[in-house]
Order: sequence, then structure tokens, then C-alpha cells
Amino acid sequence: MKPADFRAFLNRLAAEEGMPQARVFCGGDHLGPLTWRNLPEAEAMPRALELVRGYVLAGFSKIHIDTSMRLADDDPSARLPDETIARRGAELCAAAEDAFAMFRTAHPGAPAPVYVIGSEVPIPGGAMENEETVAVTKPEDCKATLEAFWAAFTRRGLKDAWDRVIALVVQPGVEFADESVVEYDRAAARDLTASLDAWPGLVFEGHSTDYQSKERLREMVEDGIAILKVGPALTFALREGLFALERIEAELGRLRPFPASAFRDTLEWAMRENDQYWGGYYHGHESDQRYARAFSFSDRARYYLPAPRVSAAVTTLLHNLDREGIPLALLSQYLPTQYQRVRSGQLPLRAADLLLDHVGDWIDDYLYATLAQR
Repeated sequence: MKPADFRAFLNRLAAEEGMPQARVFCGGDHLGPLTWRNLPEAEAMPRALELVRGYVLAGFSKIHIDTSMRLADDDPSARLPDETIARRGAELCAAAEDAFAMFRTAHPGAPAPVYVIGSEVPIPGGAMENEETVAVTKPEDCKATLEAFWAAFTRRGLKDAWDRVIALVVQPGVEFADESVVEYDRAAARDLTASLDAWPGLVFEGHSTDYQSKERLREMVEDGIAILKVGPALTFALREGLFALERIEAELGRLRPFPASAFRDTLEWAMRENDQYWGGYYHGHESDQRYARAFSFSDRARYYLPAPRVSAAVTTLLHNLDREGIPLALLSQYLPTQYQRVRSGQLPLRAADLLLDHVGDWIDDYLYATLAQR
């Protein structure tokens, strides 16, 4: 999907669920030349500018500008200078501001975009290798980044946009990978989080917060890491729920045979047919890779769920369970938390409701971390 397509998709979902569209806002993540980092700046940046314009013109109002990666003509042996990162970031911000001026003519009440910046940005989707520790961003590096961005924005006449910079992406010492999770250490991050005192109105945005405990997530929010990015943990929960429902389907098939969904086998087939989204993440013997394709914390399986055959298998799975009926004993065996809610009348005994409720249990950790701070 392009940004406008995704926004329209969300609007349809909101209408179906009775959610006022005014309560739905969209954010663009890692907007910059990431996809074209194999090209020189003169070719990569025009593409990145068009990308940012597309998001703003589609009504996305939280814009994460990410120019932290080297491009083909950057020195591969040297750290990318903050000045280069900031200059490219300001160029993208200027394009976003111009696009918003166009958008506002058709949407007079639209809020102006807010921006997230940074130079020490964890790669999207989690680490490519398992790690035991992660270096926390140094306060002096944080200060240098903010000063470089402020100078770059000022040179381009973006003072109004600078006032709408709400967060800086940092590495607070959290990460996940194929089979590891590095948990937040409040003491190790203390110097970094204390540096926020010098920048009133600014918070940190933490990437790769997936799989942190709810207690660690709350500590992060209390320490000023107020925007918590999560993605693979939620699709991991979706995959986990689908596997559990398929086990129920298999048990029902022992009682009264019917055409099974073969969801897991179909997902495995799709991933083996095309390793584009998991090949760089899962290593080792074939048995190790097979295990990772199903259960890895990196959850590269999420990229294959929309594939037509995989999506059709999910539809068949949910239909089979609703048609055959889910025995409470099997629900207790494979989704015990949802079993308790069904028994208490809080949750309908329908396959899709059970699946979404299971994902909601993971979302609850983020609500625990953030709602208490309001």
C-alpha cells in the first residue's frame, strides 16, 4: 500500500468499529532514504522527498524523519556526521512542510505535522544478530544531534517546524533479535534520561521495545522515553494465536474429519518459496531456520501473512472453528486466558474474537506503561 491507500484502509476499519476518525492519527516511520541506501545521495534523496510528501498529503501527522543510514557515496569507514544527517533531515522536513501547506487547503482543520528526529536510530524490525547487551546513547551524542538538527532547521527557515519536534530517537539499551531480548536497565540509562532536563517539551522515542515486560515499559515512560515503538511483538502474538487455534482445529479433525486449513504448512511453504524477508535474520542449520520461521522473536513471518494462500488459510481456519464449534476444554488447553474470559461472559466464543483478544493481551502491557502516566 501507498500512504493514501493505508489511510483509506484505516478509515474503513474505523467506520466498521464505530471509531470517530478524529480519534485516529497516523504516523510515518523511518521516512527517509532507507529503502534506497544503495544509491548515491543525488538519487536517493529525491525518492525520499517524494516518500515524505506522500505521507503528509495522505494526512499522516507524526513524521519520523530518519536519515541516519549511509548512502552509496558516503564514506563506509567513517561514522556518518551529525551535520550530514541533520542537513538531509531538514531537507525532508522542508518537503513535509510544503506538502502540508497543500494538504491544509483541502483540510483547513488538519493539525500541523509533528516530527521525530535522531541520528542514532536502531534499524527497523529488530537486530539481525542476537545480543546480550546494547550500548546506551551517550548524553553528549544526544546533545550534539539536537544541536546539529536545530542548526540545520534554522538554516532552512524551519523555526515553526522545529517547535513541532516532539521527540528524539535514542538507544536506551533495549533490543530484540531472533531469540534474545535485551531488557531496559534504568540505572544504565540514567545519564541519558537525565539529559532531557535541558530540552523542555522534548521526549525520547524508544524503538524495539517489543517483548519488554510491562514493568520495564512503565519505567521507560517514567524516565522520559514516552513514545514506545512496538510492532513485531504484536504480530508475534497474532501468529501465536493462529498456531493455538490451529491446534484446536487439529483436535476437532480427529473427532469428525473435515478439510483442514493447513495454515502453518502454508505459511512455511510461502516463506521457503521466498526468503527475501527472513534470509538475513535466520541462520544455522535448516532445522534451526525452520524453527525460527515459526517462532522467532523477529517474527519475519508477519511479511507473509498477507500472501493470498496464507490469508486464505487463515480465513479457512477461522471458518472451520466457527462452523465446528470450539469446545471449552480445548480452549482452556490452548488459550487459557481467553477461556477464562469466555466463561465469565466477557468474550464471545468466536475464533476471530479469541484471536484479537489474545493480541490485546500484549497491547495491555503498553496501556499499563502509558495510561498511568496521564
